[in-house]
Amino acid sequence: MDRTPEIDVLVVGAGFGGLFLLHRLRGLGLSTVVVETGSDVGGTWYWNRYPGARCDIESLEYSFSFDEELQQEWHWSERYAAQPEILDYARHVADRFDLRRDIRFDTRVTGAVWDDTVERWQVATDAGGWSARFVVMATGTLSAPNAPDFPGLDSFAGRVLHTARWPDDVDLTGRRVAVVGTGSTAIQAIPLIAEVADELYVLQRTATYSVPARNGPLDPAVEAAVKADYAGLRARDRQMPGGFGSRFGWNDASAVATDPAERDAELERRWRIGGFAFLGAFADVILDPAANELVADFVRRKIRATVHDPATAELLCPTQPIACKRMCLDTGYYETFNRPNVHLVDVSGAGIERITPGGVVVAGVEYAVDTIVLATGFDALTGAVMRVDLVGRDGRSIRDAWSAGPVNLLGLAVPDFPNLFVLTGPGSPSVLTNMIVSIEEHVEWIAEALVHLRDHACSVIEATAEAADAWVDHVNLVASFTLYPSCNSWYLGANVAGKPRVFMPLPGFPAYVERCRDVARSGYEGFRLS
Repeated sequence: MDRTPEIDVLVVGAGFGGLFLLHRLRGLGLSTVVVETGSDVGGTWYWNRYPGARCDIESLEYSFSFDEELQQEWHWSERYAAQPEILDYARHVADRFDLRRDIRFDTRVTGAVWDDTVERWQVATDAGGWSARFVVMATGTLSAPNAPDFPGLDSFAGRVLHTARWPDDVDLTGRRVAVVGTGSTAIQAIPLIAEVADELYVLQRTATYSVPARNGPLDPAVEAAVKADYAGLRARDRQMPGGFGSRFGWNDASAVATDPAERDAELERRWRIGGFAFLGAFADVILDPAANELVADFVRRKIRATVHDPATAELLCPTQPIACKRMCLDTGYYETFNRPNVHLVDVSGAGIERITPGGVVVAGVEYAVDTIVLATGFDALTGAVMRVDLVGRDGRSIRDAWSAGPVNLLGLAVPDFPNLFVLTGPGSPSVLTNMIVSIEEHVEWIAEALVHLRDHACSVIEATAEAADAWVDHVNLVASFTLYPSCNSWYLGANVAGKPRVFMPLPGFPAYVERCRDVARSGYEGFRLS
């Protein structure tokens, strides 16, 4: 009988988190294996191949900072990189640092059980198992697709596509298409689908705020300036609320206290810059309902000025606070609704009644389509972790531990799950930041923790229940000072039927990083080391 191979660390997922973690841990002399469901590296950028898939953080910032030669040698072609280019970058990183030899592709981790007698995780996959001292869930925050089960969906005679699992053989030319959802994915895909489809029906439950990305070829002068002081840019970015955007700055002024003409001028200036620079216009946008409404109304005025049909324009105007859901960046989204082949269908009332073999029924009206595109997002932050059968101390499952919402110290560790880390998990800033910056911070923290254990002859690190509960309270308290919890967003799990409504990410990136460092400097306060 073959003996289960023993390793120091097993990492679940070969996205950007898994790649950097493998590189970092290998440098520490820790035997590490990465297990990846897909056939290649890239994580979300491997799976999400829908039309228009693109990052909403600028390319020069949505990239690794840990290696200066890597920063200098890689050239991005656009201000905001598209999915194929980001995937090429992930492949380049994997090849440049010879990471593939320790990655097991086309392999799914099905479960992991903590064995207290040997202080190891016994990890099961669909292709064998490992015994690991540590397990790191680098499964990503937006990686578990949310696919609603609409009545009659199985009867549909055409093709059903989910944006997060887009096949390579899709051609929507001349098709009659229904897109379900108007989040960031849909806003990227809809303009491109509209260009080739015969008819496009956009089924909208909640209107979404979007600002122009102003994407285009990367200016060589901008690239040269950034690369001349990359370290400086990275340091300045890490002092920003989201870990990015220092080149355009965050204004400390109040929208409410600013003269109306000056306020509109600043918003207009940032609207022309494009991207998340718009949200940095005023410091109180996500804190003060009055300030938020002033900025939201500016965007609504832009929508009304862009969309020709007044009724369609009003349906596209959001009523919730701006940025309480993730704000979207677009290229021609609102202009798309001026096309004669594009139809906005309001499903905010009774929702989608049913799917028939030939179409979608809303409020008693059947829209005849031959293709349905589900742009329905993800079971964010917790979904990918909870889909693995993790069993911790005393037989406790992660599904039970998180049944009322995730309990996670620093967004990194779960009580009763020793030697388990969750990369950019709930309770950390993660999705409110440039994800690669958050990934780098977490990888460095985990690596330093493992070195600390080795240097102090410890074998186990575990979050205490008291510290984790206090951290959850802290996350809720910080969120309560903002307008984030005021929306039914995927930040709260509101897009997934039956999921507990808990605000999961932590606003406030720089303060969070300092707190994590304080914990490490204190000898890992809130953790039990043995």
